[in-house]
This record gives sequence, structure tokens and C-alpha cells, in this order.
Amino acid sequence: MDFVELEAIEGLRWSWNSWPVSKVEASALVIPLSIMCTPLMQLNELPLLPYDPLICNHCGAVLNPYARVDYQSRIWICPFCFQKNSFPRSYAGIGENNLPAELFPTYSTVEYVYGKKLASPISSSNLSLTPRGNGLLSVSSSSMSSMMSSFSFSNPDDRGLGPAFVFVVDTCSSNEELSALKNELLLVVEKLPENALVGLVTFDAMVHLHDLGFAECSRVVLLPGDRELSSDQTRQFLGVHRTRQQQIGKTPTIQSQSFLLPLSEFEFKITTSIEEIHTSVQPITGQRPKRSTGAAISAAVGLLEACSVNMGSRVMVFTSGPATLGPGVIVGSDLGNAIRNHRDIINGHASHYKKSSTFYKQLSDRLFEASIVLDLFACSLDQVGVAELKVPIEKSGGFVMLGDSFESIQFRKCLRHIFNHDEDGSLKMYFDATIEIVTTKDVKVCGALGPCVSLQKKSNSVSDKDIGEGGTSTWKLSTLTKKTCIAFFFQVGGDEQKVQPGSAFFVQFITRYRHGNMEIRRRVTTAARRWVGSHSPEINAGFDQEAAASVMARLAVHRSDGSHAHDVIRWIDKTLIRFASKFADYVQEDPSTFRLSSNFSLYPQFMYYLRRSQFIDVFNSSPDETAFFRLMLNREGVVGSLIMIQPTLFQYSFDGPPVPVVLDVRSISPDVILLFDSYFYVVIHYGSKIAQWRKLGYERDPNYENFRKLLEAPEADAEQLVAERIPVPKLVKCDQHSSQARFLLAKLNPSLTQKSMHVDDKDVIFTDDVSLQVFIEHLQELAVQR
Repeated sequence: MDFVELEAIEGLRWSWNSWPVSKVEASALVIPLSIMCTPLMQLNELPLLPYDPLICNHCGAVLNPYARVDYQSRIWICPFCFQKNSFPRSYAGIGENNLPAELFPTYSTVEYVYGKKLASPISSSNLSLTPRGNGLLSVSSSSMSSMMSSFSFSNPDDRGLGPAFVFVVDTCSSNEELSALKNELLLVVEKLPENALVGLVTFDAMVHLHDLGFAECSRVVLLPGDRELSSDQTRQFLGVHRTRQQQIGKTPTIQSQSFLLPLSEFEFKITTSIEEIHTSVQPITGQRPKRSTGAAISAAVGLLEACSVNMGSRVMVFTSGPATLGPGVIVGSDLGNAIRNHRDIINGHASHYKKSSTFYKQLSDRLFEASIVLDLFACSLDQVGVAELKVPIEKSGGFVMLGDSFESIQFRKCLRHIFNHDEDGSLKMYFDATIEIVTTKDVKVCGALGPCVSLQKKSNSVSDKDIGEGGTSTWKLSTLTKKTCIAFFFQVGGDEQKVQPGSAFFVQFITRYRHGNMEIRRRVTTAARRWVGSHSPEINAGFDQEAAASVMARLAVHRSDGSHAHDVIRWIDKTLIRFASKFADYVQEDPSTFRLSSNFSLYPQFMYYLRRSQFIDVFNSSPDETAFFRLMLNREGVVGSLIMIQPTLFQYSFDGPPVPVVLDVRSISPDVILLFDSYFYVVIHYGSKIAQWRKLGYERDPNYENFRKLLEAPEADAEQLVAERIPVPKLVKCDQHSSQARFLLAKLNPSLTQKSMHVDDKDVIFTDDVSLQVFIEHLQELAVQR
């Protein structure tokens, strides 16, 4: 079973692709029944249907290829609740040779565009039907393309107001940093659609809300930075009155004010205000600048709340240091006070951490209610408070970038990537989304882990057991991208006496979101798998160890937020021992007989590297870095998650093309180049001989053409990795035995350490960690005892 091919069709990765009918059997699997779902994954074929979906009157499921259809009576039977539903008049011409796209087996995923209604979903399409080998009919992609081309989708600028963007800029930065930032913001303004709303907030010890509608001169409203203002207080300061919440589909109206204005009418004033931003604080010896970051974010959120923007909005924070004043403070302004580290937080010595975290959690609720996204661009050599800001950023689906300078290439690439346009000229931004899950009667959803918030919507599909954001069948996402991935957890909750092994069960994901051109769309993915009996070999065959490792990593990070690292590692170890004891073949009490089949064999290796990863072992990472790493893991898909857990290593040599090698210290050799990818870092490691030849300039000699090509190959591959990934990973070039080689050595399996014998000239790693081989040996010994 090729799980990658299935993901390309469904956008789903299942930890188990065959589910047992018994709750006891399901719990014995150790790894929970879960699905890694990428709701808006880029699919090869995705029909875009210009009419509203047909919904079951009983359970809310959308018409899909698994529904049974009675063409004569014009009735369809829902595969989830088995209730009969009538087709509306628009489906009058439905027949075995004239089907709407949503009933074709090749389209398990379809997308509906609201407000684009056809007279009939089938009669106007003129689809070309061709028989498939399994007796079913399929539709040609050319027919679907011609159908869609006959409908002209309106220009985004003709659809009223667009999304809102409030730029929150830290003016405690240096002139050079502010200059680089302003240049990028001006480029961003150029890329915004004409109907976008723009606001500007700057801050130091005070919060400055820029009055963009005041033409005579530059005018700002000053708010205190040393205390928190409620939403109503902010509204009163600005003189903006609350407006009614607009219904979806109707053109919104914004309260008359001059702080959040459409770009089409006030572009000159907006760009002028950005250009006039200047450094407001003079450096004082022994003192940090007074930054009221929390108050500034709260004011920006209050502005959006006051204007009742319901077309999608973002608060984008650009800061170059820690908050030292007001709500959300990280550290005092006196440089004699060190910024908190992990030990301070664990021991309760971080005096501001708890209060600031509580403030930002309350702010998260405001973001959720108003569907506001919070983004943070932190360009500083010091911590800025990402650990405290983690909850509102994660729950709103916001973007985080940790960098050294606003002048860096990484910052420019990240900011420009967010404002990329698609082929139609619309922003690649998707706002105000909800994901609803409909399941077969015997399947219950326990919760989700990822950038989403539970809407507490109860249904028959909801389990009593909560995992992450649970207690609901519907979740809200303030924003998402085509790569945003959420882990959903399930439980077998039916009557096993009534469930027949071999029969199918269904799970449907209904994602409703606002497209970059402000259209409301609904993507529907319907997936089917089979129930299997007790001890069925299909359970083992359907295990996806890569998806399972990604799911367990999210569960481990979820536990880490409230537990000590040692407790999380102990939980990982106990789970792995139970798993190995369950699925390995062995003779009791004989470790030498321990064997795992091919689709289980890599899983213990994944868990070994997870234990040593920066997600669990926070040694040598700041709280901000740890928060950033965990936040990124919680939204990345299976492939990206695995690179984070177990990095990739490629070897370049004169012997041939690059080849993947074991992530082990033994892979280091003087005459090879290694390309290491850990998602956040990309390292080009030159062996000592290669480095020496490079320093002598051999690559410039025409007689050493092969050496020049050898040097160029890993650099070209590294540049491609850096270019395709956001946030942009740090590119490190280092020689064997150099200080920068630590980025590679820290992640390699320490098969050779200072305690090893007969290492000759091999590199060793100075560590007390056990090697992968020792880890597996201990696992075998413990597993065969159960």
C-alpha cells in the first residue's frame, strides 16, 4: 500500500489504514487511531464546482461518491447515517450516464464555490464519461476544465472590502534596521489588493495609532504602554463605535473612522506614514529600551474589533527586542536582569512569565472571537517573548520568524512569501476557516492537535475522550495555507456485534474557508477504509510508520507543555516498549529472536531521534527557540515532520552521484562532502581533505574540473532546499573539526564516543547519550519480557 500516493489523492495520512471493530483491540494498537489531514493540500485534480453542495438532512454530510443513488426516484442514501434524501430540481437530469462531479469515484475531494449557481449541476456540464476497469464511470479533466472556463469568477477588487492588515512596528530598533524594515513594508503595500484595509501601529514606551485619514499632517493617537486597555477602552480612545456583525455573503461596511482604511483610496497616506517611521529611543548604558509590545498588540486587536472586519485580518508584529514594559513584559529594562531561561521557568524564578502568558492567553480568546491572525517577525540577537506569545500565535494560525536582522535575506524571503499571489492574481491567503468532521456511526472523534480551536459543537460523532482541542466535531482556523496540517484523533465507539469485518466505514472532512479573492469556498474530502477482525493481518499491512511518528511527536509536544522532559521521554519509552512487544516476532525472554516487519522496522528509529530532538530535549535552546520549534511541528505535514525528527544526510564524493547515508558519526570522512537537512538548519560539511583542496584553490584549475563540480553539487541542492522552505532555514557551511560542525555533530547518532575503543582517525562525539544500536538492544530486551 503506497501511503504517499493515497495522500496525493485524499490529502490524508492515516496511522492505521485498517481499523479493528473492537474498542479493546483499538486501544491495544498502542498508537492511536489518527489522521494527519492537510485540508487545502495542492491536488493534481480538484474539480471546482460553481454551485452549492447537497447536504444530508439528518447528519450534515455532503453528497459524495460513496452514496447510493436511486435514479428513478431521484433519491440518494447517505453512507454515514443511511437516511434517504431527495435530489432538488437542479439534478433533474441525473442518470447512470449523466452524473454530477461529486458522485464520481475519481473525485473523493471536490470544492464548491458559494454564490456561483448553475441552472443544473449536470445538464450544463456536458461531461465526457468514460468507463473504468472497475465498471464505474469517470469524467475527463478536459471536460471539467471546459465547464469551469465557461464561468467567469469576479475580480477580487469588485467584491467590496478585502482583508485587513495592521502593521505593528517596534521603533526601538536602530536606524539601519528600521530602514530595511520600511523598505520591505513598502513592497508589501505594493503587493496588496486594492480593496485591502491597512492600519499602522508603532510603539516604544507608548503605543502610537496612526490616523491615516488625517490629510493635513501626520497625526497619531497615543495610548499608554504600561497598562492593558480593554477592547471598549481602545474603541473609546479612537472614537470608533461598535458596528453590527455582518452576515457572510453580504458586503461588509466599516464604521466611519480613519485608522483602518482601504488601500485604493489612501495608498499615498499609508506609504507616507510608513516612510516617516523613525527610531524613537536613544540607547542608555546599562538599560534596555522600553518596549510596550503587549499593549501595542492589544491596541491593534482592539482596532480590528472596533471596525468589525469579517473578511479576514492579520496583526503583523515586527520587533527587535523583548517587551520591558506593560502587559506581556518579558524582562525588566535593567540589563542586570537576565532574560528567563528554561530552568528559571521550571523552578518558578521567571517573575514575569506566568502573568505575561496569562495575558496573551486572554488575548488569544479575543483573536478567536474576531477571526484575527497574529504574526510575529522577531529579528533580534536576544529573546523577544515567543514562549509567552506561543498560544495566541498557534491558535490563530499565525506565522513566526526568528532571525538576526531585518536586513537578512531570511526575513525578506519570509515576508514576501506570505504575500505571494496565485495565477489569478489573488493573495495566497485563506481566512476564517472551519473544519467539520462527519463519521460513520461507529467512529467517534476525540480531538485535534494543530493550529485550530474547538468550537464545542457536539454531535453523535464526538467522543467522551478528549485529546488536544476536543469535545467537538467542528474546529475553527483563523487562517491556513495549502501546507497546514492538523492531526485528528479517533476512537472506535460502536457496537462491535453489529459491525461486520470487511465492511467499510467513512470519514468526511468539510473545510469551509474564505479564498484570497474573498470568495467563500467549501472543500469536501470523503475517505473510506475497512473494518477488520481481531488479529487480522490487514492491521499490520495498513500501518503507516511515518504518519505514526508524526502523530506521536505531536502528542509528545502536547505533553511537554505541562510536563518535565524526563517524564515525556519516559512516556515515549513505555509506549515504544508496548508497541514493540505487541507487533514484533520473538521468542519469550530471547532478545536475539526479536524481529520487526518492514513496515514497522523504522518506527523505533524515529522514536530514538524524537527523544533526542529539540522538541523534547531543550538543553542548549532558549524558551523562544523551543516555542518556535514546537509551533512549527504542530502545523507541518508528515514529510516535513519526519525531517524535523530524523534529519536527512546525503554524501557527495568522486565515486558517483549523491547518495543518502546513515545519520551516524561514522558517515563523516575526510574525502567526502555531507549535506545535512534538519528542516531548521541546512549544513554543508566538507571533509578535511576536501576543505584543504578548496583552500588551495584547486577548483579554479581546469585540470580539476571534477573537483569544481563536486563543490558545486551540494551548494546547488542546498540552495534549492533553502528556496523552497518557509521559514527559511539557516544555511551553514563548515569544515570537518571546525566549530560550526557542531550543527551536524549534535544530531548524529553517537556510535563513536570518547568511550569507544579503536576509533583510529574517525570523528567521535563527546556525549553520555546511548547510541541507536544500544537503544535498540535495550528495547529488544525489555520487549521480549512482556
